[in-house]
Amino acid sequence: MTMAEESLPSQNANQPRLKLDTLVRLRWLAVAGQTAAVVIVRFWLDFPMPLGFCLGAIALSAWLNLFLKIRYPSSLRLKGRTAALLLAYDVLQLSALLYLTGGLQNPFSILLIVPVMVSATTLDPRLTIALGALVLGAVSVLAVFHLPLPWTGEPISLPLTYVAGVWVALVSGVFFMGNYAFRVAEESRQLAEALAATELVLAREQHLSALDGLAAAAAHELGTPLATIALVTKELQRELPPDSPYAEDVALLRSQSARCRDILGKLTSLSTQTDQHLDRLPISHLIAEVVEPHQGTGVRIEVRLVGKSGPEPVGRRNPAVMYGVGNLLENAVDFAESLVEVSAVWTEDSVSLVIADDGPGFAPDVIDHIGEPYVTTRAPSGAEGEERAGGLGLGFFIAKTLLERSHARVELSNRLSPAHGAIVRIDWPRNAMDREASKEAAAVEAREREEKGRRPLAAS
Repeated sequence: MTMAEESLPSQNANQPRLKLDTLVRLRWLAVAGQTAAVVIVRFWLDFPMPLGFCLGAIALSAWLNLFLKIRYPSSLRLKGRTAALLLAYDVLQLSALLYLTGGLQNPFSILLIVPVMVSATTLDPRLTIALGALVLGAVSVLAVFHLPLPWTGEPISLPLTYVAGVWVALVSGVFFMGNYAFRVAEESRQLAEALAATELVLAREQHLSALDGLAAAAAHELGTPLATIALVTKELQRELPPDSPYAEDVALLRSQSARCRDILGKLTSLSTQTDQHLDRLPISHLIAEVVEPHQGTGVRIEVRLVGKSGPEPVGRRNPAVMYGVGNLLENAVDFAESLVEVSAVWTEDSVSLVIADDGPGFAPDVIDHIGEPYVTTRAPSGAEGEERAGGLGLGFFIAKTLLERSHARVELSNRLSPAHGAIVRIDWPRNAMDREASKEAAAVEAREREEKGRRPLAAS
């Protein structure tokens, strides 16, 4: 495959890709540093060394950079194998310089770790492992075969124990620093993907809200022409004789115009009447709405409402809360053996919603990390030992994020022996759930008082 084919879309287009310009810039930095080190050692410190071979190895990297810069655009995104080959060249070129200047006795041997770290942050793990193996082979060869370290007088020869220590340090650095760089980059990519998915969900909900406003505007604009049509059809129906061939058509037209006015009236009520059930949602109705799609799935869902003090909480219909609770309930239904219990408990200060199932429960080793993107959420299913995983945990992450935006706190636990299953507890402060509903109720009451104050004037 030629590098010109790198710009073509592939099946792995969603994988992270290294930009050619990034590698070129890094290699220019290496060329500058290597040239400076060779010149200083040879002409300032006056250490004997094979200057021509060293400058030749450095010039080879410079010529490669010039070729890549002229032949391909800087914005080119490299596929994994091509980027790995270019990084492998950097390892071999640096190894050649180290061979000429003392091998692992040269303090600049630590720079062999750099290509592995670049690969770990951008390339597939298998390519990074292959590159790490190349570095391991290079340091093993350089520990035994190399020219003397540049030095004045007699060539310096460090003890074998010291060289072995440098080899162990380099191998450990490749492993630990490469693994650390990979984990940091992977978590960053997963978090970015999860946030993108969350933004998509919120954008959809915002789109629904925008459609609600458009429906209200349409209802308002279409009200007048529909009223005119109704008036005209009424007059036509009155003027036409009963045996007219058009009487039936006019009656149908009048009935359909009345139906349109009824539909627009309902659309208007959804957007303007804040005291209706569809806008202010009691906790019992919220549970009923999220439970209804899962009825008849073979899992029994029991709902319990426990009011310890105060009236039932009534909050504003919040699509984010509906999605979050629905996602957690769906997860419980997916893993339950036969029963899911949904309990709502409220007091004067708090509102709690508990979703419990009789499934395998959460794996103890990941329960503290659930809610982060891409975390497996379930444990093996007991006797059979079959892995039951809740996907990559992205849905759970979104649900938890949306619920926490509504001032909720989400806690996870497992049932104690002999019972088994998972428990998800969602806690809201009572004032957080009632706040928006109270504001809307106050607004409605203020409008009603205003209308009552105008009625005597209108009557007079």
